[in-house]
Amino acid sequence: MTTTEPTPAPRDVDDLIKYDVVDGIARIVINAPGQGNALAGDMRDRLADRFFEASEDLKVRAVVLRGAGDRHFCTGAALGGAQRPTPPKPEGAPDRASGDAARLIRTGWQRLVGSVLDCEKPVIAAVNGTAAGGGAQLALACDLVVLADNAKFIEVFVRRGIMPDAGGCYLLPRLVGMQRAKELMFLGEDCDAVTAERIGLANRVVPAADLDAATDELAAKFLTLPTRAIAMTKRLTNRSFESSREQSFDDEAIFQELITGTSDCQEGLAAFAERRTPQFRGW
Repeated sequence: MTTTEPTPAPRDVDDLIKYDVVDGIARIVINAPGQGNALAGDMRDRLADRFFEASEDLKVRAVVLRGAGDRHFCTGAALGGAQRPTPPKPEGAPDRASGDAARLIRTGWQRLVGSVLDCEKPVIAAVNGTAAGGGAQLALACDLVVLADNAKFIEVFVRRGIMPDAGGCYLLPRLVGMQRAKELMFLGEDCDAVTAERIGLANRVVPAADLDAATDELAAKFLTLPTRAIAMTKRLTNRSFESSREQSFDDEAIFQELITGTSDCQEGLAAFAERRTPQFRGW
């Protein structure tokens, strides 16, 4: 008599990337603590989709990203998970053609980090534990970083004999300067919470038990601020290192003109004239 192993139930990626919008704040939790909150391909792609979704949802005024548990924020890439379908290959074609690997990088972790940088809402990382490899870049792509005092960043790539991916060579010099960035990436040493705050990788460090409360307090500030003005400020600031003075000033003028057409700008001007507190709605 032969027996067969039961077919494992298909995994629900929405259980692994939890997304909830309550009172104007989109909360995203990487819910795979048993694997260090590492992201398999389907998790990574769903996470990116959620940032795009938050961008266009007028109910969302801020986004909070966290890892489940108290040990890991995100430890980079994990194996497994459904992959995006690719076109069938013609007969005789190699399994991997020139350009395939580079395309996977662009549409994988680079797309995820780009979705955070391009999110039109302020994104706060609540770093509850180790953020390593791509997980470190994911946290550092966020607009604000609140770090538990027992958390750490690790640019772990050099330990594996590879170079940083997920935009590390772009993000780190902009955050800490060239020499600090090279030290972090060349040596791959742990960067504890105290050091992270000192060199500019974290906006604030709080006791681990206070992480959620401190992050919620920060996120709540955005519920009363002009969301579209912040979106344009984020966009202009993020591109400032690539722009000439002339280009940056030109963009500023265009963005300012766009903002003057928003309801929040009209409310802000009216409140100033009437000497009252503005009631911004986010559009």
